[in-house]
Amino acid sequence: MLGKMFSGFAFSKADRRAREYRDLIRQEAALGGELFGPIPPNGRREFFCLDRHTWVWHEEWDDEQGVHHAVTTRYDVRPQGVYKAQDGQSYQPVSFQEGRRLYKVMDLYNKTVKAKLYHDL
Repeated sequence: MLGKMFSGFAFSKADRRAREYRDLIRQEAALGGELFGPIPPNGRREFFCLDRHTWVWHEEWDDEQGVHHAVTTRYDVRPQGVYKAQDGQSYQPVSFQEGRRLYKVMDLYNKTVKAKLYHDL
């Protein structure tokens, strides 16, 4: 009975877990964005691991004329190699050099996120 009375306020265990997961992803994304250097004023940068095979880099900024830009790059790590897609375009294989840089930043991301968010685990 109480559950029905306060259904607008009650959250299921699954709802809480989903909200906690989203909050952790936001924190990871913010930390990951800092790995690429200072974020320009009026800018935003996020880099995070979405799942076992997908990494996302999102960046927003205003250019000198005040025009707002936003680019989202998704990296898909497959057994055949690493592929990327930007802003809804089809996936293309990355070059060897880009793959190496991505691997390095993925490693740095994992170390940074573990040290700053999950150090007690």
